[in-house]
Parts: sequence; C-alpha cells; structure tokens
Amino acid sequence: ARKALITYRIKVQLRILELERPSLQKVGQETEVEVEIEPQVEVVEVDKYKDVHNAKPVIVIGAGPSGLFASLKLIQKGLKPIIIERGKPVSERKVDLAQIIRQNEINTESNWCFGEGGAGTFSDGKLYTRSNKRGNINEVLDIFVEHGADKEIMIDAHPHIGSDNLSAITKNIRQTIETHGGEYHFNTKVVDLIVKDNKIKGVITQNGDKIESDIVVLATGHSARDIYYLFNEKNWALEAKLFAMGVRIEHPQELINQIQYHTPKYSKLLPPATYNLAHNTKDKDRGVFSFCMCPGGMIIPASTGKEELVVNGMSNSLRNSPFANSGIVVNVKAEDAKKYSEFGALAMLKLQEDTEKNMFIAADKTMVAPAQRLTDFVKDKKSSALSPSSYLPGLIPSNMNNILPEFISTNLRDAFLHFGKTMKGFITSEANIIGLESRTSSPVRIPRDKDSLQHIQISGLYPCGEGSGYSGGITSSAIDGINTAEKIAETYK
Repeated sequence: ARKALITYRIKVQLRILELERPSLQKVGQETEVEVEIEPQVEVVEVDKYKDVHNAKPVIVIGAGPSGLFASLKLIQKGLKPIIIERGKPVSERKVDLAQIIRQNEINTESNWCFGEGGAGTFSDGKLYTRSNKRGNINEVLDIFVEHGADKEIMIDAHPHIGSDNLSAITKNIRQTIETHGGEYHFNTKVVDLIVKDNKIKGVITQNGDKIESDIVVLATGHSARDIYYLFNEKNWALEAKLFAMGVRIEHPQELINQIQYHTPKYSKLLPPATYNLAHNTKDKDRGVFSFCMCPGGMIIPASTGKEELVVNGMSNSLRNSPFANSGIVVNVKAEDAKKYSEFGALAMLKLQEDTEKNMFIAADKTMVAPAQRLTDFVKDKKSSALSPSSYLPGLIPSNMNNILPEFISTNLRDAFLHFGKTMKGFITSEANIIGLESRTSSPVRIPRDKDSLQHIQISGLYPCGEGSGYSGGITSSAIDGINTAEKIAETYK
C-alpha cells in the first residue's frame, strides 16, 4: 500500500525583552534569540486509501489519467472502482507498440492511445497545465510522487515525467488500486450502456457480459470514437466541439538550442531548449499554435484505426534524442465542417476522420508518413528528399499543401513565415513537417450538468476527462477525474 509519511521539524524564533536593572520602569531592548528544537517525533504512516473490497461499486470506463485518478479518489471516499479498459496492461502494451513499428500495422485495441495509462503514458508525460482554477494541481503531483515520480516535479515550472517513467508509475497506481479492493478488467471493451428510465444500470462488454452499477464514470479518452457513435445511435445527448489540426514539425535539437539560447555552441549545462509559438493569421479569427512540444523527443504513429494516419510526439525523461518536435496546429471552426452538417454533433468528428484517411491514402495506405521540408512547404513545392527523422516507420516526400485541407495549409504557411521572424532560423531545410497531427483534443463533447457533473440526460452517468470534452492533457484530466469522484461521493455516500 502507498502511504503518506509525515515528519516534523520545528524552528522557533523567540523575542526576549531585556530590562535594565535595577529599575523595571526603564524602556527595555528587544533581543532576538533563535532556538531550534528537534523533538523526538514519531514518523506517522497514514494510509489515505480505504479498504473497499466490499464497498459500493462504481464502474470506471477507461484507465487513462481521468479514470485512474477518479479511481484513487473513489477509494479514498470509500467506494470501489471497477476499471474496464479495452486495451492491455502497460507491459503488454509496450510489446504491441514495438509490433506496430516492425509490422507497419495498427493494433486497433492496443496502441499509443488505448491501454493502461491511456494516451498520456506514451506521449511525453508533460504535467504543466493552465487549469489552476479547476482543482488542486498539487494533489495530482503528490499522487505521482507517491507512486514513483521524481520529487522535482513539485517545484519545476514545467514538470515532466517522461514516457519511460510513466509506465512504472502507472503500474504502481494499479498496485494501490488493487491492494485496496479496486478491480481492473483489461482487454474488455464496453459496447453498450444499460439505461432504464434515463438511469444508468451498468454496461455491456464485447463478449455480451453485463457489469452492473448505478454509477458509471465515462473516461474513455479522445480516440474512443465508438462511444460517440453509440451515443449518436441511441440519441443520447452529444455536442460538436471545436478542436485543432495540423502537422508535427521536427528540427535537430541542436538547432533549436542555438536559436533559443542564442549561442553558436550548445552548453551541456543547459537542458534541451523548448519553444511556445502562437499566431493569429490573416484570417484574424484563426489561431495557429505549437502543441505538445517535445525537446529531445521522437515522433510516433498514433493512429487507432486501420485506415488513418495520425502522428504524435513524445520524450523520455532524459530528453536526449537528437530531435525536437512539436505539433503546429490550426484552430478548426464550425464553418470548416459545413459539408458534414448532416452528421449533426458528429460533424467535426467526420472532418477529422476524413482528413486522417486522406493522409493514409497519400501514404500509399501504409504507416509511412507524408512529409515535406519546411522550406518547400512555404514555397508550395514538393520535396524531392527529406531531412533525417525520428519517425521509425519512415517518411515519404510529398507536397502537404495538396493533402491537407486548404484552410489548414494556407494558415500554416502564413504562421510559419511569422514564426521564422520571431525565431530566426526556424524556417530551414533541416526541418520536416509530418502529417497528420489531429488528436489535439476531442471533436465531440458529451454534455454534463455543471453542478452534479452527471450526463444531462442519463442519471448516474459521469462523462469525464478528455474524451468527454472537459480536459486536455494529463494533469487537467487527472483533476477532472478527482472532481468527478468527489461529486459522486457527495451524491451517493
């Protein structure tokens, strides 16, 4: 069991008033005396997690950050989480990821998005968030440290764990949950919800098994499209949600160091340099920005379906790859999905799916990604050759202007020219742009009541995290999971 350790070190500062003798009526002088007291204080072990083996069950669909942190909080509140995960435990998941690289084919149930830890496990482990008002960020960081993260994340301005360390931490979280009575069901895909009189009663799995509970946390992640289609088919409330799409750009890390540190030679005393870019293009209402910048990182295939091509970035804890990569994405507006209006709440999802499919077709229906030198892209010229890359399935020289939707390519070109002025040397033939960066956030929201956090139509169903449209990234997803569990405890305890 993971336990919090409490110790005390007490420093007392005394102010002693010295009076001159023999007269006590004279004005005294203050003297400061510092006294350090080190009492024999017993180290107290506090197990903040309760034994929930026989407690009220709560079904949690998804073992990503929101699902796992909801489960930990449920245990603290005396409720038993039953975690249902379509993918595999993290150790087995690693084997499947290696297979994807070797065989150039996606496993639709075990990949960079699905499996223990969710998409966050193999996408760098950045913990920085601007969601200061949504919940207690330090609580999230504390839990990571309890389960094996470096204590430095508590004080770093931009805390980062690294994909290599997240695997072990995820397993430690599982140990905590199982030790205290929670359950995991891996390789178990939820295909339907049991709903009676607008109240949740449980779930049905791909094997036809029924798992019953009147509380269900829906924490399926931004790539579980089957859940969106299920809701649409059942006429359960859904909303289209704005998101962003674009490309992943890759430079030599040494070049980014030189640009950012303004030195001809990178000092080994400094960490790999990062950047954060944003620009409003000529289309004044259109933002283009860097997303999930990975210093010393690599680009990975992040598809979850057979006929789509998606990439993402990650870094290990040392950030020691010779490459720096970042998503450069364009805000997608409602008008961009006009031709998909017949799909209603799924219009943005359909645009996302078609763009990913077009990228797959441009790659000759393989995982070899279309790519272009940045200098050629801004000139609208197909690259005849490409710079070295960390993307292991390989790259195919292309003209991304002919593959991307026009609103994306036009605004990317405008933004890159601007970035080239703010970061001298950013536009270079040493940089490749690679497609497609499309899973920045969910293109669908599953609406919930702002007070109860329950689905606006189904009582007892708690949409949660990035897949439901309420967070973006590891920390904000974890916070949303904690908030959801606390609301459940208020309602059902």
